[in-house]
Amino acid sequence: MENKHFIRTIIENDLKSGKHERPITRFPPEPNGFLHLGHARAIIMNHNLAKDYRGTFNLRFDDTNPLTEDALFVEGMKEDIAWLGCHWDNLFFASDYFEEMYERAMVLVKKGKAYVCDLSAEDIKATRGDLTTPGTDSPYRDRRVEENIRLFEAMRAGAFEDGACVLRAKIDMASPNMNMRDPVIYRIQHSSHHNTKDAWCIYPMYDFAHPLEDAIEGITHSLCTLEFEDHRPIYDWYVEHCEMPKVPRQIEFGKLIIAHQVTGKRFIRQLVEAGVVDGWDDPRLITLSGLRRRGVPPEAIHRFVQALGLPKTEGETDVEMFNEYVRDVMHATAPRIHAVLDPLKVVITNYEGDVETVMNAPFHKDDETFGARPVHFGRELYIERSDFLPDKPDKHWKRLSLGLEVRLMHAYFIRAESFDTDDRGQVETVYCTYDKRTKSGSGFKERKPNGTIHFLEATSAKTATFHLFENLVDPDKDDSLPLEARLNPHSKQAFSGFVEAGVPFEEGDAFQFTRNGYFAVDRDASEDRPVFNRVVALKSSFKAPGRKKRT
Repeated sequence: MENKHFIRTIIENDLKSGKHERPITRFPPEPNGFLHLGHARAIIMNHNLAKDYRGTFNLRFDDTNPLTEDALFVEGMKEDIAWLGCHWDNLFFASDYFEEMYERAMVLVKKGKAYVCDLSAEDIKATRGDLTTPGTDSPYRDRRVEENIRLFEAMRAGAFEDGACVLRAKIDMASPNMNMRDPVIYRIQHSSHHNTKDAWCIYPMYDFAHPLEDAIEGITHSLCTLEFEDHRPIYDWYVEHCEMPKVPRQIEFGKLIIAHQVTGKRFIRQLVEAGVVDGWDDPRLITLSGLRRRGVPPEAIHRFVQALGLPKTEGETDVEMFNEYVRDVMHATAPRIHAVLDPLKVVITNYEGDVETVMNAPFHKDDETFGARPVHFGRELYIERSDFLPDKPDKHWKRLSLGLEVRLMHAYFIRAESFDTDDRGQVETVYCTYDKRTKSGSGFKERKPNGTIHFLEATSAKTATFHLFENLVDPDKDDSLPLEARLNPHSKQAFSGFVEAGVPFEEGDAFQFTRNGYFAVDRDASEDRPVFNRVVALKSSFKAPGRKKRT
């Protein structure tokens, strides 16, 4: 269930009063990187609010800075949003409106509310003042309207070099809101644009372009995060003084911040270029493409976002809260099979004969529609190395050790009798005996094994690679340290092991590996050697209020 939040109340009141017939919302990313989990709140909420009230949801790319934007990011964002299932009704680009934006800026110039300023960017910054000191008027602030028209037209025609001048709004250099102190509207950038190519050499600033885009599209509820609250006066000023026929309303909500995760596009780009991560879709990142590659089901993202709602305040959310929703979805949808990530060979010394099928085990204990698969048993097996202790265990040890008996899941009781080691002293093979009377653990109620472990029959097991992930950033390190000093050197571990044969593995397929967690097939998998990413571990210490324990 989605929490009822203040924006739903606003929309319902607007519809009830007749202010709007239906809501029109939008998600307006700048295509200068890839989307992350924090963006999912805005995407899903804008989409759902439009659909729930029979409105329209627009996807609009705020592509007003050709120096940082790329068609690659446009396509990547479209893929991410479609993967979330948030299908847009209209696809727009800010660059679609460049001509109208120019004309609206010219309206300001002709009304004496905008002027061409020859100050450098450094001088403009120096004359803006601060929160306790008013700004200083530009010496070009009182240029005549006719001169500003001529200069602005010359800017568009390419008569000036980058940085030679800008167009500024004429508002109030003493305003307590710094955003109202004659903000820059247009700057010169002789750079090719991914959409308009070389048609323009002047580009609008975000604060000017964004409200005009909303007004052009007839956006009724322009939802943005709290850092834009101080920008609302300039948003409204541009809409009013540019004489836009439609007046959108900006509404702010709390940004979704995931603690100890790298989300800034600049930081991710640094990690990509330095080879610290394997691209923008590295499974250790919480980019949507990284979550998709890791194997996170989009339904889990929807549940997570809807449960959090749209608060008016900001606060950090632990990634383990998100992981709980991932577990909930995968618990219901992922078939169960065995995989041994760090294999240790076991030889059953008293077993004679060929490999046998001990049972057909269900793929899902709670849903028989998943079907079943055969479990094989033979003389040679693989178990997890961590399931055997060569030293004498204490009373809390509930797995295999010399003289102790465990139950092999779906098969027999086995007892460890001896083991040998390699040249490094590492256990190489464990020699066990089995009791054929204990098939599938039946009977022998008076004989309690020292735990239950999973296994794979060696000759039928399929070789596989397994990737396990931890936080890319070490949460125990001081946040004030540079990013590179806070990186976790153990954030990715690779294991070469085995998985059940006879199960088809295709990219994106997800499974619960017994006792090891939920895994999904990576894009680098091959038919001969599947590669799996651990999506999430089976258990977490995170306890959300009111959540029932999973069985």
